Amino acid sequence: MGERGGHALPEGVQRVAAALQEKNHPHSPVMLDGAARTAQQAADALGIAVGQIAKSIIFRRLADDVAVLVVTSGDRRVDEAKVAALVGPLGRANAAFVKERTGFSIGGVSPIAHATPSVTLIDQDLFRFDEVWAAAGHPHGVFKLAPQDLLTLANAPVADVVEVPA
Repeated sequence: MGERGGHALPEGVQRVAAALQEKNHPHSPVMLDGAARTAQQAADALGIAVGQIAKSIIFRRLADDVAVLVVTSGDRRVDEAKVAALVGPLGRANAAFVKERTGFSIGGVSPIAHATPSVTLIDQDLFRFDEVWAAAGHPHGVFKLAPQDLLTLANAPVADVVEVPA
């Protein structure tokens, strides 16, 4: 397992692949030729709308230093006040915090298979789409899913956590 075209998948992608397999998810991670560090880059590489990218945004909860993951559409901005109203006061998560808590680097944070449990919220706007793509633990790795799959894969509730589109 973990071999694609003679190249071993990166460790983070292997962790996501194992988590998907464990939950009987029908789609394995795929590696893109170019980096998909932004929602726009990922959408361009996949030939889909930027809103179909399920981006993972990490915050630091101030009360207990736990990572808070918000999974939202690539064409939306997280409303930090809405998230804080649900989970408590938030601070910025720097790259070291993200890597330590999730096991992934910024640009490849998957909504699943984190190194330590995160408080997770799924943005209701993702449900505009039948199919979305999420990072698979590496800036080149992605996997396909239906928004409702996030409910079981990430074991998280759906919430209104984004700014109202202009």
